[in-house]
Amino acid sequence: MSTTSRRKFIRQSAAAAIAAPFISTTITRALAEDARPKLGWALCGLGRLAEGQIAPALLKTRHCRLTGLVTGSPDKTQEWQARYNIPGANVYSYDTMSGMADNPDIDVVYIVTPHALHGSKAIAAAKAGKHVFCEKPMEVSVARCQQMIDACDAADRKLGIAYRCQFDPLHVEMIRLAQEKEFGKVRVIESSFGFHIGDPTQWRLKKALSGGGALMDVGIYCLQASRYISGEEPVLVSAMETKTDRVKFSEVDQTITWQAKFPSGIVANCGATFAAEGMGHVKVHAERGWFGLEPAFYYDGNKGTRSDDMEFAFSEIDMFAAQMDDFAQCILDDRESKVSGAVGLQDVKIMMAIYESAATGRAVKIA
Repeated sequence: MSTTSRRKFIRQSAAAAIAAPFISTTITRALAEDARPKLGWALCGLGRLAEGQIAPALLKTRHCRLTGLVTGSPDKTQEWQARYNIPGANVYSYDTMSGMADNPDIDVVYIVTPHALHGSKAIAAAKAGKHVFCEKPMEVSVARCQQMIDACDAADRKLGIAYRCQFDPLHVEMIRLAQEKEFGKVRVIESSFGFHIGDPTQWRLKKALSGGGALMDVGIYCLQASRYISGEEPVLVSAMETKTDRVKFSEVDQTITWQAKFPSGIVANCGATFAAEGMGHVKVHAERGWFGLEPAFYYDGNKGTRSDDMEFAFSEIDMFAAQMDDFAQCILDDRESKVSGAVGLQDVKIMMAIYESAATGRAVKIA
């Protein structure tokens, strides 16, 4: 062996010896994580979101597995059972959810029904002794949200709301930039989200099922962003609603914009619509610059920019898988989720104030 080769070998050996304990610890920790039990999840509602995003994401998780189905459409179950190997004993209708109490295969019920059905299904799951994870918005009124929280508390079960963006590395970086004041104090947050809605007969346009229109369905993303980026709760909102099609949108809001004031003086200007494509951004203006995401709320393809042109990019993840794994870990570790029922209730409370402002033409204080 040459002198150069010998020196290289010695350096590599020494580096390996130094790194060995750290590598061993990392591997041990990873093996311990993988050895933890996978919790069984039942999907309650087998619509497009469950089929296209949530069920495939469950296959990517480390701590979850799809073990049950709850649906109001029995014709869907055969295909789902075949695709995900779900036994007939783990398939329920909305009326037979109480039977899950005797089924150890199911630990968590993920509610993916229309908004106004979230409460009844969550309460049924909790009474059956199951933890509850629920799509947003949590429900269509503050009272119903509180009923969900009370039911889970009474059953000593955990309740989480599916705010997937809180698990997106780009949104997490937005929070860090704001909280660490990298560009100075945040002054203004701008956010919008919307799309051109199609089928006029769909449930999103029926208030009895949706609870509202653009604000409840997509505006909640903007509201959430203003809350977690500012790290504060709004104290005053002022809103305006606009409709160009009063037949299609006879029951719900088509386009709604609002301004929110936060205790520190931060102002958020937000908008949501069912009438136009291409809306979907968050931009934060601070004392010494700005940072933002556009697009901001998609399942993938979101992009970050900063006024100083520094890199603002992260490897994409499956946000649905990340949020489910996090909730499973909360259950396994017996800790509260950062997207708890209290977080979901607060969003609904603020949205009700936005609707009140739009209806009355007056600013509404939020206690």
